[in-house]
Amino acid sequence: MAIGDLAPVEGTDDVYYVDVGTHGIPRYGSVYIIDAAEPTFVDTGLGRNREYLLDALDELDIAREDVRHILPTHAHLDHAGGAGYLAEACPNATVRTHEIGAPHLVDPERLVAGTKDAVGDLWEYYAEPVPVPESQIDPLVDGDEIDLGDRTLSVIHAPGHAPHQTIFLDSKDGLLFTGDAAGIYVPERDVVRQTSPPPQFDLEQSLADVRKIEDLEPETLCFGHFGARKYDAALMEQYKRALVEWVEAVRQKRAELDDDEAVIEFFANHSELVEVWGEQKASAEERLNASGVLVALDRIERDD
Repeated sequence: MAIGDLAPVEGTDDVYYVDVGTHGIPRYGSVYIIDAAEPTFVDTGLGRNREYLLDALDELDIAREDVRHILPTHAHLDHAGGAGYLAEACPNATVRTHEIGAPHLVDPERLVAGTKDAVGDLWEYYAEPVPVPESQIDPLVDGDEIDLGDRTLSVIHAPGHAPHQTIFLDSKDGLLFTGDAAGIYVPERDVVRQTSPPPQFDLEQSLADVRKIEDLEPETLCFGHFGARKYDAALMEQYKRALVEWVEAVRQKRAELDDDEAVIEFFANHSELVEVWGEQKASAEERLNASGVLVALDRIERDD
């Protein structure tokens, strides 16, 4: 699958995903289109890649005026950066995301500043987000249900990755749209990698989010990164181990080096995914995730 391609989610007849080329990497960023009675986007990509999503609507013969729901799983700009652009292109759609994140889509200034600090040189792959009009936004909370006409999505709060994250469980085909709650699936390796960005990553809550997923036992995991994969309990066990081992590795390296910048650079220079994502993206991913763990460790120390 290449950047810009549209693919069906196996086991469904009306759910698709687009490779939106997040950070210029194929098979890294997914946006889902549900061709339901009320057509729906789940996640939106960076904004810069919006033409792929509009082309996909055309390919599926979905009129832009017919799109009713735009559902960012959370407010991070790799998932929600295109929300304003899609709201503009699809004037009858409502943008629905968790109530904590919704204000950031209406006024994205602080979100943009934080993202630029976090992603560094990768900002070149983003578009400046367009604010979502307040008239087009409807905040969500845990337990809400979104009626798409011929299927329903249940809203489940999953705040470990970010406090404004939700996941969506589909009533028709047992799909779970995971955002980043189930980690980053690397199809080339068939493994799930940790995602622990600053400033609000929480290990214990992230593990609790994975246990929620295990309790749901969906048929298919629809990863924000990347694509759809049949649910496998062993994969979720692997992710829990990856999270714990990753945080412990950063903790130990901090104790060894006693210099946070040196810790970040160590992991940035020792990525195992250079062959998959390329040096720029692999290094930036490790830098981001190490930074998030260091912030979390500081928070734990303050709370103790």
